Amino acid sequence: MESRKSHIFVGLFVVVGVLALLFIALRAASGSTVTAGETYTLYAKFDNIGSLKVRSPVKVGGVVVGRVTNISLAGEYYEPLVEMEISKDYDKFSETTSLSVLTAGLLGEQYLGLQPGFIDDTVGTLEDGDTISDTKSALVLEQLIGQFLFSQGEN
Repeated sequence: MESRKSHIFVGLFVVVGVLALLFIALRAASGSTVTAGETYTLYAKFDNIGSLKVRSPVKVGGVVVGRVTNISLAGEYYEPLVEMEISKDYDKFSETTSLSVLTAGLLGEQYLGLQPGFIDDTVGTLEDGDTISDTKSALVLEQLIGQFLFSQGEN
């Protein structure tokens, strides 16, 4: 009788442990809590986004303020169009804000880096649905190596 009772408690403990691990894994997979509240959408066109992915973070000075929600090709020239959701807590970015595709480390994942622009009476703030016009494309390591080797071959 005592053995059966301990088997039941061990079984329940294992089930609760597995459910807890599943909950933690799903919570981690859902991303940061930055975009859990109210958000607004911004767009940006780039020449090259490198290996930027949906759900990549949008950071200001290393602080995550949003996430990439969609990447598509737009316009007549098929330019990469990036859609991002930014937390409403950070709704004071000016229209002169710039956006760059950056890499975490030498070969790390790519993310978007927002560089806040200046604010004065003649410049407004970015609103829901606005497009950031000042963008800087990704540096693709393979292209840089190819350019270096090509320039060395000429010498």
